[in-house]
Amino acid sequence: MFGFFKEKIENLKDAVSNTAKSLVGNVLSSVDENEEEYSEFALDDIEDTLISADLGVSYASELVDRLRAQKNAKPSELKKYLKEEFIQTLKNAGDNELSYKDGEVNIYFITGVNGAGKTTLIAKMAYRFKSEGKKVLIAAGDTFRAAAEEQLNIWSVRAGADIVRRDKADPASVVYEAIQKAKNEHYDVILVDTAGRLQNKFNLMEELKKIKTVIDKQAPEALRESILVIDANTGQNGLQQAKVFGECVKLTSVALTKLDGSAKGAIILAIAKEMNLPVKLVGVGEKMEDLKAFNPDDFIDALFN
Repeated sequence: MFGFFKEKIENLKDAVSNTAKSLVGNVLSSVDENEEEYSEFALDDIEDTLISADLGVSYASELVDRLRAQKNAKPSELKKYLKEEFIQTLKNAGDNELSYKDGEVNIYFITGVNGAGKTTLIAKMAYRFKSEGKKVLIAAGDTFRAAAEEQLNIWSVRAGADIVRRDKADPASVVYEAIQKAKNEHYDVILVDTAGRLQNKFNLMEELKKIKTVIDKQAPEALRESILVIDANTGQNGLQQAKVFGECVKLTSVALTKLDGSAKGAIILAIAKEMNLPVKLVGVGEKMEDLKAFNPDDFIDALFN
C-alpha cells in the first residue's frame, strides 16, 4: 500500500463531530447510566435514535435485540457495547486497504450517482498516485454529460494525469481505448469515470455492464477495485444507491465523500452491515490532499472520544 494511504486523518474528530453527536451523543443521552438495567422504554428509545442517525432499521433493531438478550446488561456499559459492535461490523465487511499491484496496470472502476463527488474523487486519486511517481490515465466514461468531461479534463491537468475522452462516444469504447493506451505506453493506473444517471436504471445498468465486459476481455487481471462513491450527506439513500450499483457491477468498496461536516456518517456502518462493503477512502475537504485512507479503529475512536 502507498504511503499516502497510511496517513492519519488530521482533525478526524472534527470531521466526524456532527456524526458523533447524532449517533453516539444522542444515543448515550437517551439512557440513565445510574439505572441497574434497561427498561423497555429505554431500549425502544435507543433503537429509534439509532435509526434516526441513519444506521438503518434492521441494523438498529439487531443491535437492540442483542442488548435485550444480554443478561445483566447495564446502561453504564452502553458506550462500550456500541463501540465494540461498530468496530466489529466495519472489520467484518472486509479489508480497508486499497488494492494495488506494482509492475502492472491497475484499473479502478468508479461508480456513483451524479453529484456524489466522482469527478473530484478521481482527480484526488490521480493526484495521489502521481505524487507517488505513478503514471496515471483517466478514462472519461461519462460521455453524454459534456460538463462532466470538461470538468474531468480540467482536474486531470491539475493532477498531472493524462486523459482519454471522446464526446458523445460509446463509454465502453473510451475505456477500450484507455486500456490499449495504458498497455502500449506502460501506465500504472487507469481511473474509469462512469455515468450516474439513476433516472433510467436499465440504461445505466447496461452501460456499466458493457464497460465491465470490456475490462474483463481486455485486461481481466487488472481490475483492482470497483468503487462506489457516496456523498456522506445522503444518509440512507446511500444504502439504496449501493444496492442499485451492486446489481450493475460487483462492487468491492466504498469511497465516502464530504464526511467533514456531515451528520450522516453512520451510513458507513449501515453499508458495511447490509452490503458487506468496506469503506476504503474518505474525503474530508476540498484540497487535493483531502482524500484519505479509511481506518476503522481511528473512525470509531473519533466517534466515541
